[in-house]
Amino acid sequence: MDSQSWSEDRAREVISEQAGLEGPALPILHAIQAEFGFVPEGAVPLVADALNLSRAEVHGIVTFYHDFRTEPARARVVKLCRAEACQARGVEALAAEAEARHGTSVQIEATFCLGLCACGPAALVDGVPYARLTPERFDAILERRP
Repeated sequence: MDSQSWSEDRAREVISEQAGLEGPALPILHAIQAEFGFVPEGAVPLVADALNLSRAEVHGIVTFYHDFRTEPARARVVKLCRAEACQARGVEALAAEAEARHGTSVQIEATFCLGLCACGPAALVDGVPYARLTPERFDAILERRP
C-alpha cells in the first residue's frame, strides 16, 4: 500500500485490525508503517494504550528493530547487508561509494543477512534482492525505476 498522511483515526483502525493476533505489537507496528510509510510519534501512545504497554516499551520496540523508521523514507530505500560475509566481500566500501555518489536521494539502511552470503555484497533495493554488487552495478540498479 502507498503511504498516506498521518491520521489518528486510520491508525486506530489499523491497530484494531491487528490487535487480536498473538503477540500483536510487531504486526501492529508493521501495519502502521505499511499504512503511513513510517511509525509516526503519535502512533506510539495509541499502540501502548491498545496493548496495555507503556509508551517506553512501544518506543523501545520501534527503536530496537532496524526495519522500523520514525520518519518518512526518501524516494529509494536500499538495505545493505552488513553481516560478516558481506563485510568480507567489501560492503563497507560499497556503502561509502554509494553515499558519495547518491547522497540524500537514496536512503541506505543496514540489514543483517539476506541469505546471499556466497554472492555478497548484497542488498534489497526497494524490496528486491541483488547480489554481487559493485558501485557500477549499484548505479545501474538505481537508474531503473521501481
